[in-house]
Amino acid sequence: MRRLALSSLVLVLATLSGCATDIRNQALNSTLMNYAGSIRWGDFTGAQIYIDPDYAEEHPVSQVEMSRLAQLRVTGYDEGGGPRPDGPDDVVQLVQISVVNINTQAERTVLDRQRWHYDREKKKWRLMTGLPNFTPQ
Repeated sequence: MRRLALSSLVLVLATLSGCATDIRNQALNSTLMNYAGSIRWGDFTGAQIYIDPDYAEEHPVSQVEMSRLAQLRVTGYDEGGGPRPDGPDDVVQLVQISVVNINTQAERTVLDRQRWHYDREKKKWRLMTGLPNFTPQ
C-alpha cells in the first residue's frame, strides 16, 4: 500500500513538472511569435513590451531612434533554426531581419542575436538584448 502511494506521488509530481514545462514552452512560443509579428509589422513600440524592464531602464530607446525605426519597412524575418536552450531559464535565437529604408529604398539585412529569459515569478519570457540594431555597420 505504501509503495503504491509513493509511486502515485512520483507520478503526480512528474505530471505537474511536465505541465509546468508545457506551460513555459507554450509561453515561449507565444512570446516569440507575438514579438516577431510586432517586428514584421514595424511595430517597434509594441515590440518594446517584450524587453526586460531592467534592460529597458538601462538602455532606453530615444525618440530619435524611434524616428529612425519608423523610416524602416521590414521585408524579412527569418528565425533560422529557432530558439535553443542556453541555461535553465534562457534561450538564444539568431534572427536575420531585412529592412528597406523608405527614404532611400536601400535594403540591408542585420543579424539580431536575441537572448530571452524566463521570469519564473511572473511566468513571462523577457527579451534581454533590446530591439534589433539596424544602424549600418
